[in-house]
Amino acid sequence: MPKDPYKYFRVEARELLEELGRAALDLEKGAGGAELVVRMLRLAHTFKGAARVVGQPGMADLAHAVEDVLAPHRTGSVGPMPPGELEHLLHLLDDMGARVAALGAAGAEHPPGTAAPAPEPLENVRVEIGEMDQLLEGVFETDVRLTAIRRDSEDVARARGLATSLVTMLPAATRTRAVAEELLSVLDRADRNLTAGLDHADHELTQVRDKAHELRLVPASAVFGELERAVRDAAQSLGRPVRLETSGGDHRLEANVLFAVRDALLHVVRNAVAHGIESPVDRRRAGKPPEGLVRLDVQRRGHRIAFVCQDDGRGIDVEAVRRVAASRGLTAVTEGELLRLILESGLTTSEKVTQVSGRGIGLDVLRATADKLNGEIRLASEPGRGMTVDVCVPVSLSSVSALVVNAGGLTCCLPLDAVRQTLRLASGDIARSAERDSIVVEGAVVPFMPLARVLARTPSSALVRAWSAVVVEAGSHRAAIGVDRLVGTSRVVLRPLPRLAGPVPVAAGASLDGEGNPQLVLDPRGLVDAVLAGRGAPVVEDPASTRAPVLIIDDSLTTRMLEQSILESAGYAVELAMSAEEGLIRAHAAPHSLFLVDVEMPGMDGFEFVAHTRADPALRAVPAILVTSRHSADDRRRGAEVGARAYIVKGEFDQGLLLRTIRLLIG
Repeated sequence: MPKDPYKYFRVEARELLEELGRAALDLEKGAGGAELVVRMLRLAHTFKGAARVVGQPGMADLAHAVEDVLAPHRTGSVGPMPPGELEHLLHLLDDMGARVAALGAAGAEHPPGTAAPAPEPLENVRVEIGEMDQLLEGVFETDVRLTAIRRDSEDVARARGLATSLVTMLPAATRTRAVAEELLSVLDRADRNLTAGLDHADHELTQVRDKAHELRLVPASAVFGELERAVRDAAQSLGRPVRLETSGGDHRLEANVLFAVRDALLHVVRNAVAHGIESPVDRRRAGKPPEGLVRLDVQRRGHRIAFVCQDDGRGIDVEAVRRVAASRGLTAVTEGELLRLILESGLTTSEKVTQVSGRGIGLDVLRATADKLNGEIRLASEPGRGMTVDVCVPVSLSSVSALVVNAGGLTCCLPLDAVRQTLRLASGDIARSAERDSIVVEGAVVPFMPLARVLARTPSSALVRAWSAVVVEAGSHRAAIGVDRLVGTSRVVLRPLPRLAGPVPVAAGASLDGEGNPQLVLDPRGLVDAVLAGRGAPVVEDPASTRAPVLIIDDSLTTRMLEQSILESAGYAVELAMSAEEGLIRAHAAPHSLFLVDVEMPGMDGFEFVAHTRADPALRAVPAILVTSRHSADDRRRGAEVGARAYIVKGEFDQGLLLRTIRLLIG
């Protein structure tokens, strides 16, 4: 039994509840009849059985109550389900959903009950996003190791070349020549087989990586049921008949993006009912059908997905918004400015707070969601005809098209969606002032700052110089950053920075190049905010050229990447090793000022590495820091016994602590 006994139950339960909720709304509209009731009974029965298997009798009882509500209607002989019964059914489903959401994984005990019956053959299985990410992590590790093997294979090719030269240099028909020819044959065969095997493995890894990314995507229709339920509940609360129509549900996007957008769209559709759709009486006076319409259309726009929500209500009362804005000391002249005020300041014209509307919170959620996802929002209104809310977000936050740049010796990636222009600047193109530097782009003044200064890197040359500049846009603001070189464009996989990195406002995460070297992925909004605020970090001077590099030894790519970024940003030279064994080879090959060592690694662990270096006369003077997730007193004591100069627990880690410790040891 896995440590989390409810992991698969939660996935299945959510799917079953989503189908039941959608079917209940169809039932309310009179669609499906007895056939739909039978399908709902099967879904409820499946939920009940699964709940009992994982020892959740309360949820099973709720599913049984759902069956009790549905059972009299399975033949259709008793007529349509009364509104009261339907409300009871929906409340039961809500209760089941709340209990599933509250079913935590941490500290869960092995549930009582008997084993589940043998499953029937399945054509589909459910996979959680976290498991898919673990698969991708393994693929990345293998890809990096494959690149290292490919470099080693070049030695075989060189050896084959040397053997060829040896054969031509030796006299014919001698024993030495025969041995050399045999050696050449063996090396030739090894070179061909190794190259073919590496090419095949590389192709297979690419397919696995692409398929894993594809499996992380879910159809937009996965949230349609909840949105329809939100419209239905808001309409009933306000006594207005309203229906939701949806289209474009086959478009797929990353689950974390979709469900973040869902939370915002729930507010959007509720606002459409509360603020947009008129009462049946008012709609008749306006020549509209008594039933209001909210339409959600999902559209693909390049590497982004747009959710376009339209209603056929009254639209925005421009004058009412203008009065509310004036009462808050806000001024706007054009209708476009008023719409921007509504979005940016959370204005609401509701005179009272209800369960559906009245606090302007919906727009706050919408704006915050767009900011978090690097999305865009557009509002449009036509008086008497309705309002449109257009929310456009990336398909994926984990895989993005990026512009790769180099600044201060560091390679960084900028999401291509945020790049508006690249240009070449002479020193005279930059207007300097005490407050900030700026340039003129298409007639507009745009603040400018070297990326090396934003990242606390030493600029590669003096301030009076030419720059390659990238104009970055986030929301309604732009900034220009100066870089040393534009490397090109690439599709990068975004990897989150570990918790021990602490907050890094200008970083969205990190990626790895083909050789496993880390690249910082910049966050457009954080970058623009830093330039606008003039928050360039103080430039860290290069360390003395006599200081030997720090050797980082860790089998985790993520940890190696993070520690390398922290140390290089602080001015330290860095070398990397993926295992303690490789670390010993590198330690003997060149001098180092410090060893930064993980404890838990395959083969030789960190304790053994430190003990080995302390026993080696050539290495014992090099201080070692253990950085590990192991935090027991025994582990700390063992670290001290083997000779580690410091012991840092990853769960208590912050980069300031690491840098202070290193400075105490080596300056």
